[in-house]
Amino acid sequence: MNNKKYLILAFIVVVLVQLFVPAKMIYDSENVIKEGVAFKFNTAPVDPNDPFRGKYITLRYKETNFKVSNEMDWKKNDLVYVTLTKDTEGFAKIQAVSKEKPSNNDNFVKATVDYVSNKKVLHFHYSFDRYYMEESKAYDAEIIYNESLRDTKEHNTYALVYIKDGEAVLDDVLIDGISIKEIVEK
Repeated sequence: MNNKKYLILAFIVVVLVQLFVPAKMIYDSENVIKEGVAFKFNTAPVDPNDPFRGKYITLRYKETNFKVSNEMDWKKNDLVYVTLTKDTEGFAKIQAVSKEKPSNNDNFVKATVDYVSNKKVLHFHYSFDRYYMEESKAYDAEIIYNESLRDTKEHNTYALVYIKDGEAVLDDVLIDGISIKEIVEK
């Protein structure tokens, strides 16, 4: 009888943990969107979508490199902190890149080093490079997104990312200020 009580108690604890973990992840993301600072990241054209990776739009950003003084200080896959500022139109501009977490600025994101060129330019990528969508709309969205990137003179394509204390949440992808979700529905 005692074993049965412990099994039921253990089962209840496991269920509560399984409910708590995703609820906490959702809460944290929503908190970043609610209290974070919105940055617009200009996007760049990407290679064709890999059908085996799932239903999302692959994003590549223009602001992913920074001039450094010593290329030997940076190694592939190092975690770096990218401090951001906004231009007059609200687009993200890189202010600094550091291996140390900034202590006086909330407007920074984590990134991963790709490589350092021989011209002392650090190249990195952000964690928010995939925009997931409803399965039936993702393919159409990918086509619309890629077409808008081909004609950058006619279209302004960017990702809206909220940032708070180094955490980033990709909220939307916009083409000429209109959500890609709305464009696909039309």
